[in-house]
Amino acid sequence: MESILATDEPAAVEVREADGAFVIVCEHASNRIPKSLGSLGLDATALRRHIAWDPGAVEVARGLADRLKGALVTQPYSRLVIDCNRDPALADAVTDFSEDTPIPGNAGLSFEEKSRRIEDVWHPFHGGLGALLDRRGMAGLNSILVTVHSFTPVYRGIARPWHVGIISSEDRFLPDAMLERLRHEEGLVVGDNEPYSSKDNVDYTIRRHGRERGIPHVMIEIRNDLLASAGDREAWAERLAGILSVLEPAVLADRVV
Repeated sequence: MESILATDEPAAVEVREADGAFVIVCEHASNRIPKSLGSLGLDATALRRHIAWDPGAVEVARGLADRLKGALVTQPYSRLVIDCNRDPALADAVTDFSEDTPIPGNAGLSFEEKSRRIEDVWHPFHGGLGALLDRRGMAGLNSILVTVHSFTPVYRGIARPWHVGIISSEDRFLPDAMLERLRHEEGLVVGDNEPYSSKDNVDYTIRRHGRERGIPHVMIEIRNDLLASAGDREAWAERLAGILSVLEPAVLADRVV
């Protein structure tokens, strides 16, 4: 079976290397659909919604990488093609119904069709991130893994009060340190494993590339109505970079055996 990606389309992972300790990742950076899949049966309005990507997240991720002099890894295709923050064995890795919307182009996929998406998008993304971390390790560089996401202010009719959520695995050193600092900011509502947690199967990247490697890691979720303008996104990048830069020495010291 031919690749779902044409030769003139972007590769399934984009890597910008840097020597700083932070490796910033955005798995849901884009709402782009490969030409071979059309629009998955959705109109342009639907593809601009959160069901297709994490609006504002990639700009915050770039801003963090720039400010922290860190590496940046992004995935340039819609989560509706395949969600690269999910185990591909899970049913919702290629979902045919997202939030309140059927995804016609994902309905009734054959094993071969789903496997093609795993091979052409999912594996290259995680292979690229893993290879970057391997190169950094061989070069003697420290790595701190930070993934950046955004979430909707209302989900299936239920309002979400949090402005930002810190998502963790069992490794709590960096998440707890971030929570402590964010909670000191007046007026900021901060979620601890809210609005998502590992029970929602949303921690694949930090678990595989952080927890399993023994690398400090955290997943950051920002409410997307707070990322509406370029100024909003810059402000969040500035806020989070300030916190992470202060925490960097303690986080790295925690890994010294």
